[in-house]
Amino acid sequence: MIRFEDVGVRFDDRREPVLRGVDLRVDEGEMVLVVGSTGSGKSTLLRCVNGLVPHFSGGTLSGRITVDGRDTRTHRPRDLADIVGVVGQDPAAAFVTDTVEEELAYGMESLGVTGDVMRRRVEETLDLLGLADVRQRTLRTLSGGQQQRVAIGGVLAAHPRILVLDEPTSALDPVAAEEVLAALTRLVHDLGLTVLLAEHRLERVVQYADRVVVVQNGRVRADLPAAAMATSPVSPPVVDLGRLAGWSPLPLSVRDARRAAGPIRLQLAGRTPVRVVKPVPTSVQHTALLSAQALVVNRGRRAVLRGIDLEVNPGEIVALMGRNGSGKSTLLAAACGQLPARLGSVRTGGLDPASLKPRQLVRHVGLVPQDPGLLLYGETVGGECRAADTDMHAAPGTTRAILAHLAPDVEDDTHPRDLSEGQRLALALAVVLAGKPPLVLLDEPTRGLDYGAKTRLVASLRLLAAEQHGVLVATHDVELVAELADRVVVIADGEVVTDGPTDAVLAGSPAFAPQVAKVMHPQPWLTVADVAAALVQPPPLAV
Repeated sequence: MIRFEDVGVRFDDRREPVLRGVDLRVDEGEMVLVVGSTGSGKSTLLRCVNGLVPHFSGGTLSGRITVDGRDTRTHRPRDLADIVGVVGQDPAAAFVTDTVEEELAYGMESLGVTGDVMRRRVEETLDLLGLADVRQRTLRTLSGGQQQRVAIGGVLAAHPRILVLDEPTSALDPVAAEEVLAALTRLVHDLGLTVLLAEHRLERVVQYADRVVVVQNGRVRADLPAAAMATSPVSPPVVDLGRLAGWSPLPLSVRDARRAAGPIRLQLAGRTPVRVVKPVPTSVQHTALLSAQALVVNRGRRAVLRGIDLEVNPGEIVALMGRNGSGKSTLLAAACGQLPARLGSVRTGGLDPASLKPRQLVRHVGLVPQDPGLLLYGETVGGECRAADTDMHAAPGTTRAILAHLAPDVEDDTHPRDLSEGQRLALALAVVLAGKPPLVLLDEPTRGLDYGAKTRLVASLRLLAAEQHGVLVATHDVELVAELADRVVVIADGEVVTDGPTDAVLAGSPAFAPQVAKVMHPQPWLTVADVAAALVQPPPLAV
């Protein structure tokens, strides 16, 4: 179905080619996972499949790419639209209609699908992706995860033979991600759909893949999943746990890991977690950096938050979790003054954020939204960093130093729009963190970040907490929460249903437990680092 022959891609503003010497074949009915570090060229590889590279991206394409026998040099994206469906990292950017149903039907209308067939496919897609409850909603009122499912649905409803997905689960809660991946797997197995997807959250995807393509330094190699993970620069927690324990073959799923984990669970019996990776709040202050009391917030006429009570204190990192559309982003928007309280109150540093002017607000709270491009206005990365230093009254070079820590390979003369999604997020994070606001709000901060970048993000946020800043992170990334958070607050339908220590909330949750917790259950380990620290503890004394 897809054939790359000695393919290279070079952009004028990049010193090195993004891809070089790529030879790859993807057959009909395969699910192929593309992995690699942030900025490695995964998205460029995907955009080659339907001709976006080079017809829309520019740059120089060498070699030959054929899709179902059609050469992408002579077939533009519109000439491949009947066989290739593409969902990018920013699904909302591709919306062209107003409501969910209209968006699901739009692609079929463009291809001339008849009305009765279109109606049937829309209903099937609504059920397949769990969108029936929001079918009449306007797209702008949906959460990021709901928008992502609509974008996938709009492509699936047109029945392409090839589906290309870039970070398809990045904005989905764990249950929704499993449902989407299960639906894609059924289509692959039952209908012969060919799926090529790039994903950083390998713990969600790798067990579904037929093959894994690793992109590193512009080169591409394909292998069976277990063999690819053995040498991949990025790997999920179960693989890292397998490496720590010396298991062979390495596990790809929780089920495989549990089968191998009996001896290590026996070895750790009776030991307690050593949270060497957890920050310990040391604040003696009593004024909460964020305080919400009986908070009610509307979006239009609909109450999204209903009676929220929440505090974030100095030195504390709190994770905000819940299914898509539960109200997480709305709470962050209220905390930084973007949405007013209809009832109750919200205070940041004792002040109503909605009453503060922007220059006052940045001294109290900083928000990194789901779309990092909303914070970026400069023509180059270097210019953006210098402007942030000036705006935040930071010492020259502050923003650039933070960016170098989060994303080391970003060049100063690159335009922000030419960065990968993860690199653009790192730049937005650097802009906000340069001002060191007392309260930092992050909305899905790991979209587009590989495991190494997430580790660096965790280190940066822990440093802020150690300096008595408060951090509130809205995320579906349970592995990040296990590594980072002191507390977890779970929201459902606009109400707080759980607020407690990370260990207590995650370990017993089928939806939110990280991979290591599932492997080691019923023992209380959350991360590979927890297990590694426990293995060097002396064994418990016999009683």
